[in-house]
Amino acid sequence: MHKSTITIDVLLDADKVPQQINWSASDSSADMAQKAKAMCIALWDGADKTAMRIDLWTKDMMVDEMADFYYQMMMGMADTFNRATHQQEMTDDFKKFAKGFFEKFRQQQIKENR
Repeated sequence: MHKSTITIDVLLDADKVPQQINWSASDSSADMAQKAKAMCIALWDGADKTAMRIDLWTKDMMVDEMADFYYQMMMGMADTFNRATHQQEMTDDFKKFAKGFFEKFRQQQIKENR
């Protein structure tokens, strides 16, 4: 059996707010740790039937980046759900929601920046 390790290091400021997120994976072709502005990790506890989550973002993560990040995560989750369940109609509904979410965000940004 092969073991793969993912390491995440979070540098915190004096108020314990993330300043920097670095990650590396043992099976990655990257020579150095990669930087990230945000991360969302969800693990499924089968015994308790609950999702355990870690959501962190750095001080320099912009609001528009966060919206794009969430849009991309929702689209990815829809694809993963489809691969796991073959429920195309549910997948399409999820993607439609994600697109609506992002479009609504963009319209709100336009209105606020006038």
